[in-house]
Amino acid sequence: MENLGKDAMKTIKRALSGVLAAGALLSAGAALAVENSPGGPAVNEINFQQPVTKIAEELYGLHIFMLIICTVIFIGVFGVMFYSLFKHRKSKGFKPANFHESTTVEIIWTIVPFIIVILMALPATKAVVAMKDTSNADLTVKVTGYQWKWGYDYVKGPGEGISFLSTLSTPRSEVNGQKPISTLYLQEVDNPLVVPVDKKIRIITTANDVVHSWYVPAFGVKQDAIPGFVRDTWFKAEKVGTYRGFCTELCGKEHAYMPVVVEVLSADDYAKWVDGQKKKMAAGQDDPLKTYTKDELMARGQQVYTSNCAVCHQPTGKGAGQFPALDGSKIANGSIAEHLNIVLHGKAAMPPWQGVLNDVEIASVVTFERNSWSNHTGDLLQPKQVIDAKAGKMPEGGGNAAAASAPEAASAAPAAAEASAPAASGAQASQAAGLPASIYFETGKDSLPADAKSAVDAAAAYAKAHPDAKIALSGFTDATGNADQNADLAKRRAQAVRDALKAAGVSEDRIVLKKPETITGGADNKEARRVEISPAA
Repeated sequence: MENLGKDAMKTIKRALSGVLAAGALLSAGAALAVENSPGGPAVNEINFQQPVTKIAEELYGLHIFMLIICTVIFIGVFGVMFYSLFKHRKSKGFKPANFHESTTVEIIWTIVPFIIVILMALPATKAVVAMKDTSNADLTVKVTGYQWKWGYDYVKGPGEGISFLSTLSTPRSEVNGQKPISTLYLQEVDNPLVVPVDKKIRIITTANDVVHSWYVPAFGVKQDAIPGFVRDTWFKAEKVGTYRGFCTELCGKEHAYMPVVVEVLSADDYAKWVDGQKKKMAAGQDDPLKTYTKDELMARGQQVYTSNCAVCHQPTGKGAGQFPALDGSKIANGSIAEHLNIVLHGKAAMPPWQGVLNDVEIASVVTFERNSWSNHTGDLLQPKQVIDAKAGKMPEGGGNAAAASAPEAASAAPAAAEASAPAASGAQASQAAGLPASIYFETGKDSLPADAKSAVDAAAAYAKAHPDAKIALSGFTDATGNADQNADLAKRRAQAVRDALKAAGVSEDRIVLKKPETITGGADNKEARRVEISPAA
């Protein structure tokens, strides 16, 4: 029996040794198979990424400084403890001292930790204060988090007016395991943020749906992006190159698929990039009043779908999990108005795309979804119809009925385009007034401004087109001054908008007054004086 026990122990030891050896080989193989990511994490990296900003250098220095302090404390405490255990063990005849307290010891172990905390807090506080100083920026970029992409708007400085979305560009074949992963797996995007070197860049963060967090380790920058709030941070990259980060706030199914990529260029190269972007924007400016052919809508729609929709509904349109299939679905083959309404306003886990995609992109992707895979409705949705839908006039027909009338619609399209041309400014005004819409009040005033009519009319039209829907009114304020007075002013402003909606024919039971929201972190004063009108959730 004793021999059997020894044999069993030997077998267990051999098995454990084999498992450990296999694990070591697998780890070594994985390390050899993966290469360092340019501008991102490195293989076997156990420390911070190489800093390229002063703030990141300070954070790195603080990290090392505090690590040294903690190591000294660890060695000191455990050294004394183990020395005492060994030197004064019972087998040597030592007897423990018999006392209850020592005032001297208590004073020492109170003062010494206090001094250590102060030594750690002073440089840390200095770094935190520096991180929040966003004044005197050379370039200001608004960063908006979406599920699951980033939106960049250059709002002030060289490049002002440039705007684009940044989406994961790793091939779906790699994501789905059909091909080996590349060095930049889940760390590459179609449109990186581009900034000049040695310039102070202010980053304003917000979100369109859920909480995200914009993080670039090499810059020492991490800032949450919160819906309804504006936060800001800054960096000043001192080295040209490409730097990679991630969304570090769990934001849903594709959280891992929204990397941050920043390209830092020299001053000359940045100026060339800005010039190229503006020329590209001018050349590719979408005309929402143009009547597009089916081929044009399908080609553009495929691009929009691949960049924005395929991550959930899959490139095949078959859907996945909570995201339904579009191939053969009742939505894509039914009423075009219902299809468009879901794209504009969202449904369940799907976010609203109004305000994210422009009218041409929305028209294109709806057309693409209704005429791809096994869907052959023949429906064409024009951007002008999207503009009308935002103003409350939804398109009619869809599905087989629309397919039968498609030739008539195609022949009537040029005439419709001519008829709509003189009304271009009116259509654009309707587009601008689509929900959600904002009404901006004068400082300290709660009386409805003169330019509020378009937003009120759009909300009334929406209410008429959606008899079961409710409208939410959100008053905003900032964090300065008396909080109670600010909240009361925001409430009175929302009530003024409510009264205007009632006068426009919207019943009071369909209007929801939401709790005033506070904007913090360097927001524009104008944004803190607004009431936002949106469909109630």
